[in-house]
Amino acid sequence: MSTRINYILKGSIAGIMIAMLSVFTACSGSSDGTDDPAVANVTNINSNLANPNSVVHRLEFPRLKGGQSLVITHFENGEVNYSVEWDTVKRSNRWSAYELYASNRVWNPNVPRYTAQKGDPQYPTDPDFHCSTAWTTDNDPFWGSGYFHGHICPSADRRNTKLQQYQTFYLTNIMPQNGVFNAGVWETMEKWVRSQISIGSKDTLYVVKGGTIDNPSQYKAQTVHGMIIPNYYYMALLMKNSKGYRAMGFWIKHEANIDTSLAKYVVNIDTLEERTGIDFFCNLPDDIENHVESLPLENVLRAWGFN
Repeated sequence: MSTRINYILKGSIAGIMIAMLSVFTACSGSSDGTDDPAVANVTNINSNLANPNSVVHRLEFPRLKGGQSLVITHFENGEVNYSVEWDTVKRSNRWSAYELYASNRVWNPNVPRYTAQKGDPQYPTDPDFHCSTAWTTDNDPFWGSGYFHGHICPSADRRNTKLQQYQTFYLTNIMPQNGVFNAGVWETMEKWVRSQISIGSKDTLYVVKGGTIDNPSQYKAQTVHGMIIPNYYYMALLMKNSKGYRAMGFWIKHEANIDTSLAKYVVNIDTLEERTGIDFFCNLPDDIENHVESLPLENVLRAWGFN
């Protein structure tokens, strides 16, 4: 049985509601042995550092929405697997955030892609989110909608342990995606993201992904179940290595697309923030955040090897 701590936070409340607590233990961090929280005692006016839960101080976290949105973090043996911000009114994932580094990047040959056994759901109810505003296996809105169950934290990014793999199939980590989009350009982007961390690397990649749920003009549709179909999907990436930090985003329309050339979808983080309304990598010190997020597009493309 894995050691696991699961927090559910109301972003607007300076408190923590613990949905399940098996064993209380410290969170482990990236491949360099750090927990990757924001640096203390520096100027950081837009961070989550006032929140008493240190998990949301990690660098992959955007600024919390608050209000009716909850944050769920899944662990195994004290190591963070991924986190989700769930909007309880819209009944949707806003983003999933996670880290990639050498030790969790490894594909364990004994960890295949999760396939449900007879009688078990392929997309389980999140056991750490007992709330009537979440989708469950009994009211899964994806079946019959014409849309695929699109992973936000990809199952292929979590092939190191069986529990981490299984957790990526929770319905709170799923958003509706066109089937061609899901198996085409979106999968190509996911593979490219994984390729940024090689086996043995000492780098850490902080990843935030999701679809547009906050602005109705950015909806593709709503199903009869009330499920929002985003008209755009995005990724925000922050790389930490011996040279410092660099950041970029992907912004892509949600439609049938098998494109394998990704440069046209690259934006800087400032642009991605304007389009999504989300403050990414808010726990970075302000001077670093402002620099890496505002670089001209041509600099971003060059820094990430697109030209």
